[in-house]
Parts: sequence; C-alpha cells; structure tokens
Amino acid sequence: MFVDTTLRDGHQSLIATRMRISDMLPALPAMDEMSFSAMEVWGGATFDVCVRFLNEDPWERIRIIKENLKNTHTQMLLRGQNLVGYRHYADDTVELFVQKAIENGVDKIRIFDALNDIRNLEKSIEVALKHKAHVQGAISYTISPVHTVEYYMKYAEELIDRGVHSLCIKDMAGLLTPKMSYKLVKALKDKFNVPVEVHTHCTAGLGNLSYLAALEAGADYFDTALSPFAMGTSQPAFESFYYSAKEYRKISEIDWKKVEFLVEHFKTVRKKYSEFDVNMTSIDHRILVSQVPGGMYSNLVKQLTEQKLLHKLPDVLREIPVVRKDLGYPPLVTPTSQIVGVQAVLNVLTGERYSKITNEVKNYVKGMYGKSPAPIDPELQKKILGDEKPIDVRPADLIEPELENAKKSIGLLASSDEDLLIYVILGETGKKFLKERYEEKLLIDMEIAEEFEGGYPI
Repeated sequence: MFVDTTLRDGHQSLIATRMRISDMLPALPAMDEMSFSAMEVWGGATFDVCVRFLNEDPWERIRIIKENLKNTHTQMLLRGQNLVGYRHYADDTVELFVQKAIENGVDKIRIFDALNDIRNLEKSIEVALKHKAHVQGAISYTISPVHTVEYYMKYAEELIDRGVHSLCIKDMAGLLTPKMSYKLVKALKDKFNVPVEVHTHCTAGLGNLSYLAALEAGADYFDTALSPFAMGTSQPAFESFYYSAKEYRKISEIDWKKVEFLVEHFKTVRKKYSEFDVNMTSIDHRILVSQVPGGMYSNLVKQLTEQKLLHKLPDVLREIPVVRKDLGYPPLVTPTSQIVGVQAVLNVLTGERYSKITNEVKNYVKGMYGKSPAPIDPELQKKILGDEKPIDVRPADLIEPELENAKKSIGLLASSDEDLLIYVILGETGKKFLKERYEEKLLIDMEIAEEFEGGYPI
C-alpha cells in the first residue's frame, strides 16, 4: 500500500537532492523489510545531481540499491521525452535510456509529461513495456480553468490506451484538496481496472487530508517518506499515515524497532546536509496561489539565497501564477517549473514583464515542449513568434537521431552505453564528469605500473 520516497523525492524536496549513496546504504536492509510496495530511488533530479554535484555515477547508484533490496521493487521517475534532463531527447536516446534503466535495476517506471501531452510519453511507454518493466502513467495535477475532472479522465484514458499498468495522480505542488482527491480517485477507480496511486506534497498543508480522502475513495497506493524526510515540501510521513490507514484496511504489520532505527539514521543524515535544507517549519499558504511544487520551492530558495536575493521570494511567488496564466496554465513540474520560475524571476528583477525572455520560454511558445493546456496569451505569442505559427507535430519528430554523433564526439571517455547517456543527457556537465573519471583511472594505472619494474607484470 505504501511507496517510500525517502531516497528520491524526500531528499530532492528538502535538501536539494544531496543525499549520497553512502548515506543510503546503512538503511537499505531495514527499509527492505518494511513491506513497501516499492521504493522510489532513482530518476527525477538524482541523475543530474549525482554527476553535477556529488561526483557519483548514477548508474552505479541504482545497481547498488538494487543489489541491496531483496524484497522491494525499485521505482524511478521519468519525464517522458525529457527522460531525466531538461530538453526533449531524440527517440534513439529515449530507447537506449529506458532499456538501460531497466537492465541496471529499475523495476517500476513512473512516466509523466509536464504538459500532460500524450505524444511526449508514447515512446518511453512503448520501450518500457517492451522491456517488461511495470509502467505507471502519471497525471500531472494542477488547478486552472481547464484542469477539470473531465480533463484528467480524458488524459487517463489516453494513458490506458497506451498500455500502462497503473495510474498515478502526481500532485507535485500539494494542491489536491480532500474533496477533489476523493472525486478524482473515485472516478478513476470506477472507470479503469488498474491500480491508482496518489502522490502529493505537504507544502500547503493539504497532504494528509487529501490522502485520507483518497483512501476512502479506494486508492491503492500512497507515496510517503520516513518522517525525517517527510512533511514540509516533501510527502506525508509514513509512520502517521500507516498508523491511521490500519483503521481502514488490513495491511502488513511493521517492526517499529526498525522504524526507530531508520528515523534516527535519517535524522543524522539530514543534519549532515543542513546547508542545503529548505528549513520549512510550517506550511506556506502562498503555495495555494503560486502553486509552486516542493522541489521547485527548495531550488528557488537556494538560488535566490546564493544571489543574495531571498528578499525577492515573495515577489517571485506572486509573479509565478501570472507567467503561468500567460503560458496557458502549464502544470509546474520539470521542465515547465524551471521555464516559468526563471521567467518569473527575470520579470521581478527587471521590473518590466517580458522585457527579457528566456530561450526556454521562446521554445515553449513555439510548441517545442508540447501543446499548452490552454491557449497562450496572444500578445506574448505575437511578441515571441511574430507571424510564425507554433509547430503542430510531436516535438520529438523534429529531433534527428543523436547517439551516433554523440559517440564520435565523446570518444574514449565513454566506455559503455551508460557513459554515453551521461554525456547525451547532461552535455558538457556529463563530459566533464567522464573526463575527470578517465583521467583518474589513467593516474591509478600509472601508479600501479610504477610498482613493478619494467611496467606491468606478465
């Protein structure tokens, strides 16, 4: 009944995804005995942060976790055609990445698109099904004049038609109210013969309320995190929701001594990363208007703090819904959260709305990320496109195959398909990581050779 998010969304939302594999390893045996349906341990921002900040191989991370989980399925979050990056990738990259994710240890893949554009999910769903993973189609939940129950049901039907095994209501900003939670879960359960999972955040204080309503409506699975990495901008806490759910359903007994061990372990881990901690001690009612997701909020705080502009956060939170409306009410989740967030920051700092427009906003308006849920503001579209029309084809159809050129470009630095994908997805950041690792290996080989007179032993 429970999917644990501690090792992915929990620390992504609260400490900017900085938890290292060394901090996860001591907890894995106990977590494996908690009867979780799955543990979300990979995908989302973890791939980028492993390479960019932690000097860890993300492929090695999933292999290590898989080796240490004997009873529990591993789960990842995949951004459709964006995979775990910030742009649309060519179909050949999508095919190889999904295949390698499954081969390296991912059992269940939650696939979503920021715009709920089914065209951006088709390839990844197809490949994941081919390679026998459990495929979960996620509905990016948000609130706007166009995001009605009927809208979500139509999208869910498109996901079911593509063959997904289960559905997830992905409430990344924590905006799901108890009434809407009950209504949407009930409608999905009544119409579709697949499990329904609910994912939310506690940023606005609605998480536990919406989960209880979803439980009563018949939801099958709930995303929770162990309490040191729960609440705030993260998911509801496992311990309290488990305790409450037992009054509604017969569920597996847990060993509370193991829970105590895990809680104490992750309390220590969180303190270790205090410099990245969002330190949210209460709910933020502004989220009910700005609709900023947990991960986006923590990143905004961190980035504005680094630039000594944290005092501008209230202005940015007020500007975000304005930009979002102008862009046709996209749900705020990667990459649209970054697209809207950066433009909102620019609008606030320049003091003049859209005096500077990012390339990402221009590409969004062109339709390069998919179709906006509602029409884009005509004046903004005219300012960006002039008389040019937005594209009306699947965005990935305009992307040429990219793997062969990438192989030639990266050369010896990539010794495997996994290395190649690090480069393709993360570009220069990935190349820098591979180059440093290659040079480190050469240095080690030279040191070993120097231990033997005349070079390597025969």
